Amino acid sequence: MDPDTVLTLAHDQAIQYPSVEIEHPFGPEYNVYKVRGKMFLMAFDLRGVPSMNLKIDPLDGEVLCDAYEEITPGYHMSKKHWITVAGAGAAEDGSGNILDPDLLHDLVLESYCLVVAKLPKKDRPVDPKTFGGRDET
Repeated sequence: MDPDTVLTLAHDQAIQYPSVEIEHPFGPEYNVYKVRGKMFLMAFDLRGVPSMNLKIDPLDGEVLCDAYEEITPGYHMSKKHWITVAGAGAAEDGSGNILDPDLLHDLVLESYCLVVAKLPKKDRPVDPKTFGGRDET
């Protein structure tokens, strides 16, 4: 997927989640998606390429960074807990995996649920274990 499509799909998905707001605390060129005041997605241009940061489980982040050229450790974020997704990259030459809409959907959902899970139970707009078809018992 091209980077613009990646950001469009992520935006369309994220704004449908309960209690999501878009803010611009770092300037108008940074769209920060928050749930109950906590960031789970930030969209921006990285060296002219539309990109986004997403919260991730550290082990998943390592695997994804190894498997996809479009996914790297979080730009200007904790490299352990955040990833940067930049859309189509060199992997399109057949040398590796290519980010697809299903994986992107899962990454945005995971980021949202990881942040919701850290909120006090009374403030959670959804159950992060089951929201979006997740079933983590």
